[in-house]
Amino acid sequence: MLKRAKALFLGLLSLASLLFAGGVSAESATRQLNMPQGVTEVSQAAYDIHMIMIWICTVIGVLVFGFMFYIMYAHRKSRGVTAEHFHENLLVEVLWTVIPALILIVMAVPATTALLKVYDTENPDIDIKVTGYQWKWQYEYIGEGVKFMSELRTSQDEIYGREPKGEHYLREVTQPLVIPTNKKVRFLITGNDVIHSWWVPDFGVKRDAVPGLFTAAWAKTDQPGTYVGECTELCGSGHAFMPVVVEVKEEAEYDAWLAGKKEEAAGYASTIGKQWTFDELMVKGEEVYGRSCAGCHQTNGEGIPGVFPALKDSPIALGPPAGHIGILINGVAGTSMQSFAEQLSEVEIAAVVHYERNAWGNDVGDIVQPIDVLNFKQSQ
Repeated sequence: MLKRAKALFLGLLSLASLLFAGGVSAESATRQLNMPQGVTEVSQAAYDIHMIMIWICTVIGVLVFGFMFYIMYAHRKSRGVTAEHFHENLLVEVLWTVIPALILIVMAVPATTALLKVYDTENPDIDIKVTGYQWKWQYEYIGEGVKFMSELRTSQDEIYGREPKGEHYLREVTQPLVIPTNKKVRFLITGNDVIHSWWVPDFGVKRDAVPGLFTAAWAKTDQPGTYVGECTELCGSGHAFMPVVVEVKEEAEYDAWLAGKKEEAAGYASTIGKQWTFDELMVKGEEVYGRSCAGCHQTNGEGIPGVFPALKDSPIALGPPAGHIGILINGVAGTSMQSFAEQLSEVEIAAVVHYERNAWGNDVGDIVQPIDVLNFKQSQ
């Protein structure tokens, strides 16, 4: 008995230390234990049905266990009570069948209402196509001519411990998804290579991104801010490096952002035919390589022996430019080298090929222009 009391005291002491250590209040600890409310109609509907079910289960638990403990106390052997011998009580059997059935019907009404709201993706104000890649997201604003990749911005040096980890370690991206307040945004979610899963907890949105299949979800909020999620489907060795970051802006600010992205897309077309200099391509290529290639081939181009091939002194980087371009555009079947035709622009592919052919002592000396990449694509 003494051991049991001591264990109970230590347990309560541990709970108190968890609640109050580091200035954490009991109220905030409760909030952390419960389901977050989120900022959208969908997340609020999920929270409401969660709380309804919690209270129904709580009431049932209190009644059932209260009645059970009362029976054990009032009819204990020490009071001289003799157990009855009976079975097949029709009234009891009817009650324990009908009452749970009625409870389930009552629970089904709010649950069905919430589900109808979750899957009501009709009549959106904005459509955004979300495509999962290993290991990044592509966002395309349907009908707006705006499309871009959102990749992990955390440096390889942070990931491998060569420098201190930043405040937003593994939660920062090159370009976040941007949506406006007070607009119904429909997400059309698919995958390019393997199954991913696009999850933003504060939106109450989690949908699998399956190659060849589109799943739909939606969000609408009046609260500007930055909301972070991640891929929640084990999609390969880079699964942990695939965050989702969404910025919600006021409508006027969003309109200005979208106009800027349209101008950027229009300006890009003029850069395809531009004759880039050697140094311009090296600067651009180094930036693209660090973002999209260094995770596998390493920042020094030496790769990971037995896993990812080296680009330094490699036949790929030292061979004909067309073969090098072809690998980035088509990928290599049966390997981890995927196609970058839809992930990188002609300028980015040209720059990174140029960089790989002239970095780390490769020094091929030729120049790969964006028009070369475009011509290669059109020749296929």
